[in-house]
Amino acid sequence: MIIDVHTHTPQYRGPVPPDREEMFDKWRPDRPVRAMYCWNDHMAAMTSVDRAIVFPIAWSPGSNDGGVTGTPLALDAPVPIDPNEATAEFVHAHPEKLIGFMSIHPYDPKALIRIDDCVRRLGLRGIKLAANYQNFDPLEDRALAIYERAQSLGLPILFHQGTSPVRTAPIRLAHPLIMDQIAIRYPDLRIIMAHMGHPWQVDTITVIRKHPHVYADISGLFYRPFSFYECLLKCSEWGAMHKLLFASDFPISTPDENITALRNVNHIVDGTRLPKVPDDQIESIVHRDSLALLGLA
Repeated sequence: MIIDVHTHTPQYRGPVPPDREEMFDKWRPDRPVRAMYCWNDHMAAMTSVDRAIVFPIAWSPGSNDGGVTGTPLALDAPVPIDPNEATAEFVHAHPEKLIGFMSIHPYDPKALIRIDDCVRRLGLRGIKLAANYQNFDPLEDRALAIYERAQSLGLPILFHQGTSPVRTAPIRLAHPLIMDQIAIRYPDLRIIMAHMGHPWQVDTITVIRKHPHVYADISGLFYRPFSFYECLLKCSEWGAMHKLLFASDFPISTPDENITALRNVNHIVDGTRLPKVPDDQIESIVHRDSLALLGLA
């Protein structure tokens, strides 16, 4: 079984209108990314995986910026709609393939009510947070209340972790060592640290090896080949490869790209005396039952 734990909710149900097409050249170094996409685009990219987790981003109360980070703009409607409603609609159309996560903003005075509603009414099964994009302190009381509610309901939280090219997104709010403090306080909360906290992958490794319910996903890494090889090798050397989860960060990359890159990660050191990442550990990432680890099986 192949599980993609990190994909973003499409902005459109049907084809993207030609006048809304956008390309973004800052998300990965090797090629621009098509920023607007639809249900069929997402499902076509997920052909090679068995299940995929999909989520939006909840902006601060009263705003809806939309775009490649996954907040639905319209789904063919003339005005923005609630991103969690849009995610649930997409998931309900493809229940055999998709698992929906909600996104909540800690500054929303109804945040805890929204969590309960997303679980009971919409059937969403986890939470996506991105402190740097959402611009909140991940250790302040309003954020801690979300983690406490998630722990009590058995909802895993996927955090954007690490850097970003967005100038208005404070990088300090997404440093991986913050997760150590959260995991100490909420030991039963299942946490996914996205992108192995790039470029602080070693800090991420120190956190995931320490906490039984903290994991990292491997999205956003392969298009920097030496860094990708180096962080996987270090993770292997520290005995934490079993804590890495397969992910694509679609639409920024696809599952097929990530599977190919994983299986070719050692090519960069062919013909040298540098150690290689064990092939069996690489295959274990591809086929890991992430849903069981996250309590979603």
